[in-house]
Amino acid sequence: MSDPVLELRDVSKDYHGLRPLRIASLRVAPGEQVALVGFDQSTAEIFVNLVTGASLPDRGVIRLFGRATTEITDSADWLTVVDRFGIVSRRAVLLEALTVVQNLVMPYTLEVEPPSAEHRERAMALAREVGLAETTFDRPVGELDTAGMFRARMARAVALDPAVVLFEHPTAGVEPDALADLAARCRAVASARRIATVVLTADRAFAAASASRVLTLEPATGRLASGWLSRLRGA
Repeated sequence: MSDPVLELRDVSKDYHGLRPLRIASLRVAPGEQVALVGFDQSTAEIFVNLVTGASLPDRGVIRLFGRATTEITDSADWLTVVDRFGIVSRRAVLLEALTVVQNLVMPYTLEVEPPSAEHRERAMALAREVGLAETTFDRPVGELDTAGMFRARMARAVALDPAVVLFEHPTAGVEPDALADLAARCRAVASARRIATVVLTADRAFAAASASRVLTLEPATGRLASGWLSRLRGA
Protein backbone atom coordinates (compact mmCIF):
# COMPACT_ATOMS: atom_id res chain seq x y z
CA MET A 1 0.00 0.00 0.00
CA SER A 2 1.27 3.48 -0.88
CA ASP A 3 2.19 5.84 1.92
CA PRO A 4 -0.68 8.24 2.64
CA VAL A 5 -0.57 11.80 1.38
CA LEU A 6 -2.51 12.83 4.49
CA GLU A 7 -2.69 11.16 7.89
CA LEU A 8 -4.28 12.28 11.18
CA ARG A 9 -3.99 10.38 14.46
CA ASP A 10 -5.65 11.29 17.77
CA VAL A 11 -6.02 14.94 16.73
CA SER A 12 -7.77 17.53 18.88
CA LYS A 13 -8.09 21.28 18.30
CA ASP A 14 -9.93 23.68 20.60
CA TYR A 15 -11.57 26.45 18.57
CA HIS A 16 -13.84 27.77 21.38
CA GLY A 17 -16.87 25.85 20.12
CA LEU A 18 -19.09 23.53 22.13
CA ARG A 19 -16.31 20.94 22.06
CA PRO A 20 -12.90 20.68 20.40
CA LEU A 21 -12.67 19.31 16.89
CA ARG A 22 -11.53 15.71 17.30
CA ILE A 23 -10.30 13.34 14.59
CA ALA A 24 -9.40 9.89 15.92
CA SER A 25 -7.87 8.57 12.70
CA LEU A 26 -7.82 9.40 9.00
CA ARG A 27 -5.58 8.21 6.18
CA VAL A 28 -5.88 9.38 2.58
CA ALA A 29 -3.92 7.47 -0.04
CA PRO A 30 -2.48 9.05 -3.20
CA GLY A 31 -5.27 9.57 -5.70
CA GLU A 32 -7.99 8.49 -3.25
CA GLN A 33 -11.30 10.36 -3.19
CA VAL A 34 -12.72 10.77 0.32
CA ALA A 35 -15.79 12.69 1.53
CA LEU A 36 -16.28 13.75 5.14
CA VAL A 37 -19.77 14.46 6.48
CA GLY A 38 -20.59 16.01 9.86
CA PHE A 39 -18.37 19.08 9.74
CA ASP A 40 -20.14 22.44 9.99
CA GLN A 41 -18.67 25.58 8.42
CA SER A 42 -16.49 26.33 11.46
CA THR A 43 -15.07 22.83 11.91
CA ALA A 44 -14.51 22.46 8.15
CA GLU A 45 -12.41 25.63 8.18
CA ILE A 46 -10.46 24.39 11.21
CA PHE A 47 -9.88 21.05 9.47
CA VAL A 48 -8.55 22.74 6.32
CA ASN A 49 -6.23 24.96 8.38
CA LEU A 50 -4.92 21.94 10.29
CA VAL A 51 -4.24 19.68 7.33
CA THR A 52 -2.49 22.42 5.37
CA GLY A 53 -0.25 23.24 8.33
CA ALA A 54 -1.70 26.73 8.73
CA SER A 55 -2.42 25.88 12.36
CA LEU A 56 -1.21 23.11 14.66
CA PRO A 57 -3.29 20.64 16.67
CA ASP A 58 -3.44 20.89 20.46
CA ARG A 59 -2.92 17.13 20.56
CA GLY A 60 -2.10 14.38 18.11
CA VAL A 61 -0.17 14.11 14.86
CA ILE A 62 -0.94 15.35 11.36
CA ARG A 63 1.36 14.13 8.59
CA LEU A 64 1.46 15.60 5.11
CA PHE A 65 3.28 13.46 2.56
CA GLY A 66 4.91 11.59 5.45
CA ARG A 67 6.01 14.67 7.37
CA ALA A 68 4.48 15.99 10.61
CA THR A 69 3.14 19.53 10.43
CA THR A 70 5.04 20.31 13.64
CA GLU A 71 8.26 19.86 11.63
CA ILE A 72 7.50 22.81 9.32
CA THR A 73 10.26 25.27 10.17
CA ASP A 74 9.31 28.65 8.69
CA SER A 75 7.04 30.43 6.23
CA ALA A 76 9.11 29.45 3.20
CA ASP A 77 9.01 25.81 4.27
CA TRP A 78 5.26 26.07 4.82
CA LEU A 79 4.69 27.53 1.35
CA THR A 80 6.36 24.51 -0.24
CA VAL A 81 3.82 22.34 1.59
CA VAL A 82 0.82 24.51 0.70
CA ASP A 83 1.82 24.46 -2.97
CA ARG A 84 0.93 20.75 -3.00
CA PHE A 85 -2.68 21.52 -2.05
CA GLY A 86 -5.57 22.96 -4.01
CA ILE A 87 -8.54 24.36 -2.10
CA VAL A 88 -12.11 24.78 -3.35
CA SER A 89 -13.80 27.12 -0.90
CA ARG A 90 -15.87 30.26 -0.83
CA ARG A 91 -12.90 31.68 1.09
CA ALA A 92 -10.81 31.25 -2.08
CA VAL A 93 -11.18 34.68 -3.66
CA LEU A 94 -12.08 35.15 -7.31
CA LEU A 95 -11.83 38.68 -8.70
CA GLU A 96 -15.40 39.25 -9.84
CA ALA A 97 -14.64 42.15 -12.18
CA LEU A 98 -12.12 40.07 -14.15
CA THR A 99 -13.17 37.52 -16.74
CA VAL A 100 -13.17 33.79 -16.22
CA VAL A 101 -10.03 33.46 -18.35
CA GLN A 102 -8.25 36.27 -16.49
CA ASN A 103 -9.01 34.59 -13.15
CA LEU A 104 -7.75 31.24 -14.41
CA VAL A 105 -4.56 32.79 -15.80
CA MET A 106 -3.59 34.14 -12.36
CA PRO A 107 -2.00 30.89 -11.03
CA TYR A 108 0.51 31.25 -13.88
CA THR A 109 1.04 35.01 -14.18
CA LEU A 110 -0.23 38.36 -12.94
CA GLU A 111 -0.13 39.76 -16.48
CA VAL A 112 -3.83 39.38 -17.21
CA GLU A 113 -4.75 42.54 -19.15
CA PRO A 114 -4.53 40.90 -21.59
CA PRO A 115 -2.91 37.51 -20.93
CA SER A 116 -0.47 36.12 -23.45
CA ALA A 117 -1.79 33.68 -26.03
CA GLU A 118 -0.02 30.81 -24.25
CA HIS A 119 -1.51 31.64 -20.84
CA ARG A 120 -4.94 32.23 -22.34
CA GLU A 121 -4.88 28.79 -23.94
CA ARG A 122 -3.90 27.17 -20.61
CA ALA A 123 -6.74 29.00 -18.86
CA MET A 124 -9.27 27.95 -21.48
CA ALA A 125 -8.12 24.34 -21.22
CA LEU A 126 -8.75 24.49 -17.45
CA ALA A 127 -12.18 26.01 -18.00
CA ARG A 128 -13.14 23.26 -20.45
CA GLU A 129 -11.82 20.58 -18.08
CA VAL A 130 -14.17 21.64 -15.29
CA GLY A 131 -17.14 22.05 -17.62
CA LEU A 132 -17.42 25.81 -18.01
CA ALA A 133 -19.20 26.83 -21.21
CA GLU A 134 -17.07 28.70 -23.75
CA THR A 135 -19.64 31.50 -23.74
CA THR A 136 -18.51 32.33 -20.19
CA PHE A 137 -14.77 32.57 -20.88
CA ASP A 138 -14.71 36.32 -21.55
CA ARG A 139 -17.48 37.28 -19.14
CA PRO A 140 -16.77 38.70 -15.66
CA VAL A 141 -16.55 35.80 -13.25
CA GLY A 142 -19.02 37.62 -11.00
CA GLU A 143 -21.73 36.94 -13.60
CA LEU A 144 -21.47 33.16 -13.15
CA ASP A 145 -24.17 31.31 -11.26
CA THR A 146 -23.20 29.38 -8.12
CA ALA A 147 -22.47 26.20 -10.09
CA GLY A 148 -20.24 28.18 -12.42
CA MET A 149 -18.40 29.71 -9.46
CA PHE A 150 -17.84 26.17 -8.13
CA ARG A 151 -16.32 25.17 -11.46
CA ALA A 152 -14.12 28.28 -11.59
CA ARG A 153 -12.83 27.63 -8.06
CA MET A 154 -12.14 23.99 -8.95
CA ALA A 155 -10.21 25.09 -12.05
CA ARG A 156 -8.07 27.42 -9.95
CA ALA A 157 -7.50 24.65 -7.40
CA VAL A 158 -6.12 22.15 -9.94
CA ALA A 159 -4.19 24.64 -12.08
CA LEU A 160 -0.78 23.92 -10.55
CA ASP A 161 -1.19 20.12 -10.40
CA PRO A 162 -1.57 19.67 -6.62
CA ALA A 163 -1.31 16.28 -4.94
CA VAL A 164 -4.44 16.92 -2.85
CA VAL A 165 -7.53 19.07 -3.37
CA LEU A 166 -9.64 20.04 -0.36
CA PHE A 167 -13.31 20.93 -0.95
CA GLU A 168 -14.63 23.04 1.93
CA HIS A 169 -18.46 23.00 1.82
CA PRO A 170 -18.22 23.69 -1.92
CA THR A 171 -21.92 23.19 -2.70
CA ALA A 172 -23.35 25.74 -0.24
CA GLY A 173 -25.92 27.72 -2.21
CA VAL A 174 -25.49 25.69 -5.41
CA GLU A 175 -28.67 24.95 -7.37
CA PRO A 176 -29.84 21.38 -6.53
CA ASP A 177 -30.20 20.38 -10.18
CA ALA A 178 -26.51 21.12 -10.79
CA LEU A 179 -25.13 18.95 -7.98
CA ALA A 180 -25.03 15.58 -9.74
CA ASP A 181 -23.02 16.94 -12.66
CA LEU A 182 -20.64 18.79 -10.33
CA ALA A 183 -20.03 15.65 -8.28
CA ALA A 184 -19.32 13.65 -11.42
CA ARG A 185 -16.97 16.38 -12.65
CA CYS A 186 -15.06 16.35 -9.34
CA ARG A 187 -14.45 12.63 -9.64
CA ALA A 188 -13.56 12.79 -13.33
CA VAL A 189 -11.03 15.61 -12.92
CA ALA A 190 -9.45 14.01 -9.84
CA SER A 191 -9.26 10.59 -11.50
CA ALA A 192 -7.76 11.94 -14.72
CA ARG A 193 -5.14 13.91 -12.81
CA ARG A 194 -4.62 11.23 -10.13
CA ILE A 195 -5.28 13.80 -7.42
CA ALA A 196 -6.40 12.85 -3.92
CA THR A 197 -9.51 14.72 -2.81
CA VAL A 198 -11.12 15.39 0.56
CA VAL A 199 -14.65 16.75 0.28
CA LEU A 200 -16.18 18.28 3.42
CA THR A 201 -19.90 18.64 2.78
CA ALA A 202 -23.27 18.54 4.51
CA ASP A 203 -24.86 17.02 1.40
CA ARG A 204 -24.76 13.22 1.76
CA ALA A 205 -25.84 12.59 -1.83
CA PHE A 206 -23.05 14.85 -3.13
CA ALA A 207 -20.61 13.08 -0.80
CA ALA A 208 -21.57 9.66 -2.13
CA ALA A 209 -21.35 10.80 -5.76
CA SER A 210 -18.07 12.71 -5.46
CA ALA A 211 -15.98 10.19 -3.53
CA SER A 212 -15.18 6.49 -3.37
CA ARG A 213 -15.15 6.53 0.44
CA VAL A 214 -17.55 8.49 2.66
CA LEU A 215 -16.99 8.94 6.39
CA THR A 216 -19.23 10.60 8.97
CA LEU A 217 -17.75 12.39 11.98
CA GLU A 218 -18.89 11.44 15.47
CA PRO A 219 -18.07 14.77 17.20
CA ALA A 220 -17.89 13.44 20.75
CA THR A 221 -15.30 10.77 19.95
CA GLY A 222 -13.70 12.02 16.74
CA ARG A 223 -14.36 8.66 15.10
CA LEU A 224 -14.96 8.74 11.35
CA ALA A 225 -17.56 6.06 10.65
CA SER A 226 -18.47 4.62 7.26
CA GLY A 227 -21.60 2.60 8.05
CA TRP A 228 -24.26 5.00 6.77
CA LEU A 229 -23.13 4.80 3.13
CA SER A 230 -23.56 1.05 2.84
CA ARG A 231 -27.06 1.38 4.31
CA LEU A 232 -27.88 4.15 1.84
CA ARG A 233 -26.75 2.13 -1.17
CA GLY A 234 -28.57 -0.96 0.09
CA ALA A 235 -31.86 0.89 0.48
